[in-house]
Amino acid sequence: MCRFCVQHGEGKRWYLNAKNYSYDLQSDVRRREYIHDFISGFDQKRANAVTGMELLGKLPTPIERAAKSMLSKRQQEHHFGQPVPIEECAQILDIATSVTTIPCICRMHAPGQRADEVCMLVTTQPIEPYITDGFKDYAEGPDLDDFHRLEKAEAMQLLRECESRGLMHSIWTFETPFAAAICNCNLESGCMAMRLTKGYEMKVMWRGEWVAIADAETCTSCGRCAKACPFDAIERTDAKTFAPRAEDCWGCGVCRAHCREDALRLVDRREVPAVASLW
Repeated sequence: MCRFCVQHGEGKRWYLNAKNYSYDLQSDVRRREYIHDFISGFDQKRANAVTGMELLGKLPTPIERAAKSMLSKRQQEHHFGQPVPIEECAQILDIATSVTTIPCICRMHAPGQRADEVCMLVTTQPIEPYITDGFKDYAEGPDLDDFHRLEKAEAMQLLRECESRGLMHSIWTFETPFAAAICNCNLESGCMAMRLTKGYEMKVMWRGEWVAIADAETCTSCGRCAKACPFDAIERTDAKTFAPRAEDCWGCGVCRAHCREDALRLVDRREVPAVASLW
């Protein structure tokens, strides 16, 4: 299991521990302020992060790695994430009974992207009062009327639609270990976490608890899974079928939604020796 599961899971995966959703936002001023500052100042944070990664890339490799490790540890204390398959999203929604969609902040600041409402705030209490103020200075909204409450069935339908678009699901903390959001993203949509983690090798999320594997006998070599994989982790094998590369798989499970033959499944990362300790 990832470090968060060990520290915050109480024997479970951290994002399936009900205690990590039940914290009282109304009395937690520090956490409310962090959520507000995250939303209202995201554009500047995004610019600073990209500039910072480019500057670090000019330093000697040992210094660059040490700096990125330090920044990652700091990030883990506040806002960190992990891909989760749709089955575990359903379990999260059983715990976090208040689900509110919001415009994707990454898309709002990515050229050529629409601010689709594909991200969800998942809590055990209404959160709209604490995010409205964070969005108020955005030139084109949104206001409170733009936040949509969803029942679990509606949220699951949205998640399935996201998978059809090749968007991974990931769960995020806002002041660790308290989980507050499910994001649905890929690199093409401007996901900042993926850009930092994959593009700049600055870890801001753990790999998923799962790894996808393929059944070569069932695979028909259509390649739909490879086109859909948000991490470009699937390739044609010597046998002319398609299979995920375990070392590049982040365990989101999106590939399965695009396989017409059910040739893909997820296994616990700990059962695959080559990547059991790769987080």
